[in-house]
Order: sequence, then C-alpha cells, then structure tokens
Amino acid sequence: MTGRAHRYTRGGVGMRLGPKLSVIALVYVIEGFPMGVYQLWSVFFRRHEVSLAALGLLSGLSIAWSAKVLWSPLVDRFGERRQWIAGSLGVMAACLVTIAGSDPRAIGLALGMALALFCAASATQDVAIDAYTIGLVEPGEEGLANSVRITAYRVGMSLLAGTGLFFLPARVGWPATFLVAAALTAAMGASVFACPRVAVPPESRRALWQPLGHWLGRPGALPVLCFVLLYRVGDRAMGPMVLPFWVDRGFDEAEIGVVSGTLGMLATVGGAAAGGALVSLAGIAPGLWWLGALALGSNLGYAAVAVHPEWGRAGMYGAAIAEHFCSGLASAAFLSYLMRICQKEHAAVQYALLTALYALAGSLASLPSGALAEGMGYAGYFALTSAYALPAFACLRGASAWIGGEPARSASPRARRPDSPPR
Repeated sequence: MTGRAHRYTRGGVGMRLGPKLSVIALVYVIEGFPMGVYQLWSVFFRRHEVSLAALGLLSGLSIAWSAKVLWSPLVDRFGERRQWIAGSLGVMAACLVTIAGSDPRAIGLALGMALALFCAASATQDVAIDAYTIGLVEPGEEGLANSVRITAYRVGMSLLAGTGLFFLPARVGWPATFLVAAALTAAMGASVFACPRVAVPPESRRALWQPLGHWLGRPGALPVLCFVLLYRVGDRAMGPMVLPFWVDRGFDEAEIGVVSGTLGMLATVGGAAAGGALVSLAGIAPGLWWLGALALGSNLGYAAVAVHPEWGRAGMYGAAIAEHFCSGLASAAFLSYLMRICQKEHAAVQYALLTALYALAGSLASLPSGALAEGMGYAGYFALTSAYALPAFACLRGASAWIGGEPARSASPRARRPDSPPR
C-alpha cells in the first residue's frame, strides 16, 4: 500500500495512501464505538425484562441518523470537522454517565433524553467523519478505503464496544460498564486531534442547501434515492431483534460479546476485504448486484436456526458468522457507491442525505420489529426481513447511471457542473 504514488495535498496536508488509510482506520474505530454501545442497550434492557415491543420502539431512536441531514450543512459551514467529531464524543460521554445512574426498568425523562441525545451526537459525529474521509479519498481508491473503513468500524463497534464491554457487566455491574464506556468515549474525543487537519473547501462555507438542490437536480436522482433508501433495509430491520434472540436462547453477555463482537468482527473484516477486492476488480455496479443478494440470503440463516433450536450453539454461531460476512461484502460495495457519487466540496451534506435515507428505512422498519417478532416468532420475522430489500434491485440499473464510466468530480472551472448528467 505504502509504495503507491497516490497523494493528497488539500489543506497543506501531503499524504501517501498508506498513512491515509491509517488515519481512516483510526476515525472509523472511533465512529464504530458508539454504535457498539447502542447495540449493548438491547441486551441491557432485555436483561432487565423490558419487552420486545418496547425494545422495537426504542430502536426508533435511530431516526437521529436520518434527521442528521437537517443539521449536516452546519458541519460544512462552521468550524472544522475534527472539532465536530470531538464535541460529539464529549456529549456522548456525558450521556453515558447519565445512563449509568438511571433505572433501566423505568425509562423516565432523564434516561429517555440521554438515550436520544446520545443517538443525535453519534449521528453528528458520523456526518463529520464521513465528510472528513471523503476529503481524503481520491477517485479510484474507494474499494481499498472502504475495506479499511468497514474493518475499522467493526473493530470499534464489535471488538472494542462489543466483546470488550460485554465482558464487564458480570464482573463490575451495568453502571460501571457504562462509566467505562464514557471514559473511553472521552479519550477518543481527545485522540481526534492527532489526525491531520483537512481543510473545508470554500464552496462549503458559502452555501447551505443550494449545492444539494443542484446535485439532486441531476437526471436519474429518483432511482438513486430509492435505491439508497431500500438497499440495506433488510439488514437494518433484522438488527434490533438479533441480540434479544441470543438472550432468549440462554446465552450470557460474555458469549454474546465473543460471537457478535470478536467472531462477528473477523467475519465482517473478511467480507469487507473480499468485497473491496471484488469492487476494485469488477466495478461498483456488479458488486452491488451480487454482494447485495448474498446479504439478503444470510437473513435466512437466522430464520433457519430459529426453526431448528436443536442445532444449538453450532447453528447460532454459523448464522452469526454468515450474516456478518455477507454484511461486510455488501457494505464494501454500497459504501463505494455512496462515496463515488458525492462531490468532495459538499461531502458533508450530500453523504449525510444518502446515509440519512439508508437510516430512515431502517428506523421505520425496526419500529414494529419487536411486535412482529412477538406475533410471528423469531423465525417468521427473520424470514420476512430477507425480502425487505428486494425492491431496491429494481432501482439498481437507474442508480448505476450516476457511477458512469468516470469517477465523480469536484466542481471546478474545468469539471462538469454538478447538475449536469453523468457521462
């Protein structure tokens, strides 16, 4: 990697591909950690006898990752992106301290506000980190960069927050577990300033919504938005019920952490590496077709295990590893697509819109997840989620037009206008 000649020179930073990927790895470990804490909540509340229906409603707090598009222009307009990342982490640390001192059986105003604010701060951090990374990555580097992104994100979410934090409740209790998470979150906020500064392009400072309007005015915007909305909805819809399923099957926190954390991370890393390599060799559009189909099929593995409890631990482990591996495959292609169609100078708002659509579908689908799982059983619900994203494939041909034969370009006197059709 380090021997390649790619360089990044914006904002006074000169960086070869190898060091650039190291920076990307650090910021995505940081981005993944709060999502791992978010997933810990489902075990925390289920262990304290909160109903599946209530857990499904709590998963609706993920609407913050859709609403983030409303304030994403501020990340471009004010300050610099490292400041937004560090500030968001500070807010999340304070929320975790509040959660540590709350009664999970009675979700009152203070606990509810802490949970909601944590999600909003995490979503804001995502906007800043994604925009920061798009500023670093050059056209043609997306496949490799996204393999690193997915791997690092999973290290933060699954290994550090997953395996690490899941071992703590049995040893130090839940309040201390959340205090440890708060301390780690604060330390990550301080570490952000070890990353190089990436200048925010002047175009981002001058306008808030106009660039988004021009970008959405390009021909073919509707199939792009529909595709982004639906492509990963099956995975997102299944997510809120997976860990409660493990709890109800009698697994303790430590084993859940090992499987969903360590083993899941290794499987996702393998999938992301394979997906990134395929995208680099075959292109983004073929990767979206084949890897997305595999990801949908992996949901059926959990459905089969729910139908056959006699498969025991081997079946549960196999379903988890297959789901994580296929998720890594599809994510490598999907993230490459999102990065390719964004303009660097307006990355915060454009990428935020795309990921907000992706999150919106997941949030809406997850709201009734608990009630559906209670009514249909885990097997029926997991099978249902495997069909959720099928309509996305009907939009894929139109959505692929924005990839074109050339990488997306930043607006410049010699580049095509952002509202012109792709060639």
